[in-house]
Amino acid sequence: MIENYIKTISNLKSSLYQKDFLLTWKKTKDELEQILYIAEVIKYLRDNNISVRCFDSGLAISIFRDHSTRTRFSFASAANLLGLEVQDMDETKSQIAHGETVRETANMISFMADIIGIRDDMFLGAGNAYMREVGKALDEGYREGVLPQRPGIVNLQCDIDHPTQSMADLLHLKNYFGSIENLAGKKIAMTWAYSPSYGKPLSVPQGIIGLMTRFGMEVVLAYPEGYDLIPDVIELAGKNAKETGGSFTISNNMEEAFSNADIVYPKSWAPYKVMEQRTELLKKKDNDGLKELEKECLANNARFKRWECTEEKMQLTNNRKALYMHCLPADISNISCKQGEVQDSVFERYRIQTYKEAGYKPYIIAAMILANQFEEPAKIIEKLYKNSHKRKVS
Repeated sequence: MIENYIKTISNLKSSLYQKDFLLTWKKTKDELEQILYIAEVIKYLRDNNISVRCFDSGLAISIFRDHSTRTRFSFASAANLLGLEVQDMDETKSQIAHGETVRETANMISFMADIIGIRDDMFLGAGNAYMREVGKALDEGYREGVLPQRPGIVNLQCDIDHPTQSMADLLHLKNYFGSIENLAGKKIAMTWAYSPSYGKPLSVPQGIIGLMTRFGMEVVLAYPEGYDLIPDVIELAGKNAKETGGSFTISNNMEEAFSNADIVYPKSWAPYKVMEQRTELLKKKDNDGLKELEKECLANNARFKRWECTEEKMQLTNNRKALYMHCLPADISNISCKQGEVQDSVFERYRIQTYKEAGYKPYIIAAMILANQFEEPAKIIEKLYKNSHKRKVS
């Protein structure tokens, strides 16, 4: 199996080397598949106690501008697995508070850095832009001889996309259904679900519809009226579906979306217009305005409590046993909240599957790092495999 995967990685046309990974839809299908296969091989080697250390030293810098558990630990695990030391940049302990610019910070932290992982999903219209600003500063630093090399950037979640999550989801689906090819024609329902909180980013549903439409799937996006996503991403998903022979439809009915679905992904998010308002209030540090907006949004959310993934709705799916997915943490009714995104019995039945889904993320991130840093990743992986250096000496 490994030899075939290495051959596949080598044969896929790719320009991932020294290119930032910011949006899945800016990568070719071959490049996306290459990341999947690299991740598969890395996981196989690690599972079989074979070291995947392809760096003797170096830094992987993480910048988290929002709270995180899975992605934070996934990035640290991926970097460590490859031989990089992780340095988390806490902006509250840096000179940023004293007015240090993005271009200065980017260069100062990068003298010996190989990769920078950034999570910035708080401000609509700003997160992905911040990553690109860091990228331009690094380009200049390398061009002018300040930096000996240009570190790569991995998007660990922004306001537009969550590439490491959606790619981990895709790898989970690939293995659950047997192959990438088997995903064509499968129906996935990416639906809004009720949550007793507000302000959840748009990047997960946007990442799903932006990626799964690349693989010929029948993608249904469902939400109550008013809970729209970014229009450009909606347009992109429709275009992708036409090009791959799949489909992309929008519904305002959760039951309709679940009907005959092979996969369901019920997840809360804030309306696009609300996120615009929230961004402006955050920029102004208008705490009173934020409290009032939260009050209004929670009241509006409460109108749609029936948008819950229940046993009854799961009966509507294909053979009554669609795969339930979630990026975690889910709002679980009667467990983490009184009523939330998913009924407790549904979540419990698929709980281990969601853990497996999350478990692919470190390998996806490791694959993105490896492909960014090595021009011929297949040769690096083959060398590691043939050397078979034990990760843990018994």
